[in-house]
Amino acid sequence: MKDDVYFYDPAKGHGLPHDPFNAIVAPRPIGWISSRDPAGVLNLAPYSFFNAFNYRPPILGFSCIGEKHTLRNVERTKEFVWNLATRPLVEAMSLSAASVPELVDEFELAHLTPVPSRVVGVPRVGESPVAMECRMSQIVRLTDVGGRAVDTWLVLGQVVGVHIATRLLKDGVFDTAAAEPVLRAGGTGTYFGVSPDMRFEIAR
Repeated sequence: MKDDVYFYDPAKGHGLPHDPFNAIVAPRPIGWISSRDPAGVLNLAPYSFFNAFNYRPPILGFSCIGEKHTLRNVERTKEFVWNLATRPLVEAMSLSAASVPELVDEFELAHLTPVPSRVVGVPRVGESPVAMECRMSQIVRLTDVGGRAVDTWLVLGQVVGVHIATRLLKDGVFDTAAAEPVLRAGGTGTYFGVSPDMRFEIAR
């Protein structure tokens, strides 16, 4: 029987036009993270390695490849906010991904409104319909199987405040499709959206 499977060893390269790893683990929610430095300079950046990791207490996490502004800010202030990236905001989200000097405020760069949070000192994106205020719980530097540190840090934060636009609460249930979340996929600029026709129910 022919084994019609493409196999590669990541350590030796994938041999394809684009690394399939990101496309296989997809689509992924986007960690659109706002932070500030101790002097008050704001930062806003999207992270494609992001997810929720625990219910009680609720914990979110994003992976920072390289010692970027967000990582340094969270290390120093112990706070950040996750903002939901939506289809109407995708262009602004893309602008906030620009590589700019540390003193550049991505809120201004992307023409977004910083709105004060209720619990933490970091503002949320006023245009986003959902935001979660977080206090840092852990920063873990990743290692390979040989124990060697890699240039990536997993930032975990406990959610201490949640903002939801009331239009997204239907009979008290959050309407994921109505929020129009944007999800990262493979390729250099590939994204997916969520629509009501994609919904299905299955007993757990």
